[in-house]
Amino acid sequence: MSKTPYDRVKLARDNSRPTGLDYIQNIFEGFIELHGDRRYGDDSAIVGGIARLSGNPVTVIAIEKGHTAKERAYRNFGAPHPEGYRKALRLMKQAEKFGRPVICFVDTSGAYCGVGAEERGQGDAIAENLMEMSTLCVPIISLLVGEGGSGGALALAVADRVWMLQNAVYSTISPEGCASILWKDPTKAAEAAASLKLTAEDAKSLGVIERILSENDIGKKEFYHRIRTLLTEELQELSGELDLVGKRYERFRRIGACRAAKEAT
Repeated sequence: MSKTPYDRVKLARDNSRPTGLDYIQNIFEGFIELHGDRRYGDDSAIVGGIARLSGNPVTVIAIEKGHTAKERAYRNFGAPHPEGYRKALRLMKQAEKFGRPVICFVDTSGAYCGVGAEERGQGDAIAENLMEMSTLCVPIISLLVGEGGSGGALALAVADRVWMLQNAVYSTISPEGCASILWKDPTKAAEAAASLKLTAEDAKSLGVIERILSENDIGKKEFYHRIRTLLTEELQELSGELDLVGKRYERFRRIGACRAAKEAT
């Protein structure tokens, strides 16, 4: 039986799925974690630092949810605060300075929307990431490995290549949030999920992502080896791109282009 969009949402949220740290520990060598945004503090929901991919230096940034209840509470359930996004941006600008590619792993239902986060400029932090990533002069690859929720996910996904795992989801809002707004009834989340076009196949058909990654061997050694190989090959291709920022601009301009306008041209 084929999975419904809401089935995909449930799979994306499964506690047993690999999290950001699982990918970092199994794909990269010599990871050194860096902390803090140099303004307020360190956000445990975003892990970032320097590592090597197939021997080459890269900057890795991942939203971390954790597996157990204790880990999830410590990681704020993968809902980053503004200092997390500012930490991520600090690491990206450092990567640009030293010519290191940036690889991001995205898994969040959305940025944290508490009072403290809003007081410390959550919207500004996300907007600044969007702006700076659009002009970053090093290759960027973002992988959506679980939930990709709203601006909280997009703040780490303005990339040259965006990939999704087969059962990951990418949406402007959660199905429950959408159902609550449209029908005042969160129990209609399955109906909302079907309307949001949030599956990997939907995103691929709309030009939002470039690649769907199979989950047949998820969590196994072969799974991580396959992703390591794909990332290495993709970065080799991107490293030869002469107009990286221009191509990135064109990539996002194409998303959502009106069909009639395309036919007219």
